Formats: sequence, C-alpha cells, structure tokens
Amino acid sequence: MTDSILERIPVVGSLGYIERVRALPGSFTATLEVEAENRYFPQAIAVVAGAGKVGYVAPEIARAYYEVIRSSATPVSCAGRRARHSDHETSGVELLLDFRSLPVPDAPS
Repeated sequence: MTDSILERIPVVGSLGYIERVRALPGSFTATLEVEAENRYFPQAIAVVAGAGKVGYVAPEIARAYYEVIRSSATPVSCAGRRARHSDHETSGVELLLDFRSLPVPDAPS
C-alpha cells in the first residue's frame, strides 16, 4: 500500500457511535483493538478514541492488519482525523486513520 492510501484508512460504522464521533477534535489518537468475538466479522478491529469505540477499521484493511495488531505486545495506536466534508459527502466516512506508523503486514501466501 502506498503512503497516500495508508494515511487515509476509513473508519466504518461510525454512525452507531455518532455522539462520540462528534465529541472528537479534528485530530486525535486512536487505539486499535481486535474483536475476535465479533459475530459479524471475526477479523474486526475496533477504533477507540476519546470516550470509547467510534467505529471499525474497514474490513478490507482489517483483514491485512488483524494479525499485526492481535500479536502486538503493546496497545497499537495511530493518528486519526475527521474526514473532509467532501469525503463525507461521497462516501459517508466520518473519520480517517493514518497507518503509516504501523508495522507492514506480511503478504498473503
């Protein structure tokens, strides 16, 4: 993944946490937590910021990063920010994450 993609990882499901999302500043630090017991997506990665969960890493990205985050000895954090108005208008995405500081996942075999 190129840097431009890694600095624009979408957070999905934010509407379920909209009050928490609205309380976030323009830039924030997010903690990424695996949810192995998630009944809808076994490789779910929750995004926690401010007062609690604010959404999930998009599934197509979560599949690649799940093991990296699950196997980390320390909590995994990254920079986050509010999406631009145009991002929200075209995709409904409220928040974006910057994964450039995360370890690069192994390529699928």
